Amino acid sequence: MLATRPIIALDFPDRATILNFLGTFPKEEKLFLKVGMELFYQEGPSIITWLKELGHDIFLDLKLHDIPNTVERAMTGIASLGVTMTNVHASGGQKMMRAALRGLEKGTKSTEQVPLLLAVTQLTSSTEEMIQKEQLVSESLLTSVRHYADLAYRNGLAGVVCSALEAEQIKKYLDSEKFICVTPGIRPKGSQLGDQKRVVTPCVAKQLGATYIVVGRPITSSKTPYDVYLTIKNDWNGEKTYD
Repeated sequence: MLATRPIIALDFPDRATILNFLGTFPKEEKLFLKVGMELFYQEGPSIITWLKELGHDIFLDLKLHDIPNTVERAMTGIASLGVTMTNVHASGGQKMMRAALRGLEKGTKSTEQVPLLLAVTQLTSSTEEMIQKEQLVSESLLTSVRHYADLAYRNGLAGVVCSALEAEQIKKYLDSEKFICVTPGIRPKGSQLGDQKRVVTPCVAKQLGATYIVVGRPITSSKTPYDVYLTIKNDWNGEKTYD
């Protein structure tokens, strides 16, 4: 499975801003949109219902991390929204991951598919130095990511959120091409990195084994977001290569 559409990160504060942004796209263009904490906490579940009514797929990126019982109940509610994909922090442990899956299965309508559940390994803003000094992780960043991916795989999750730089290693380590790697930190050539540290271009992400790519500011901050979206989409699908 390889997605043909980049996932657009809707890192906006409210519905009105999103309406202006989506107005730059053709109405018939069905998008894959990521709703994160900023937007969800401001607008609530109704933002998901509205975007789905417009025909878009949703990745609800709340990165749940709590005791298993709390996460299970939260996921039951999330499943009722009909999102395509959602996630937890892998550092919450395998009991929490299994509880999240149970919640999604309980909350999903019989006529709909259970949302794909991903585990966040290490954030793409993390560095080797940061995880060792601040998280006191004695292993390398790659070893930490592979360990979290293995936990997710063994406990029935569909995949992980990771840097594209780690996707190839994860799939080799798990010996599974079906395991999903959703990769933020995607930047077209020449884009500013912002607070991302481990970044690649769309075409390189594909070469490294990413299943989905997530792109935010290069599209959402552009004066011509649809043009940038098409450039990234074409690059991701191999229709354009960089020098």
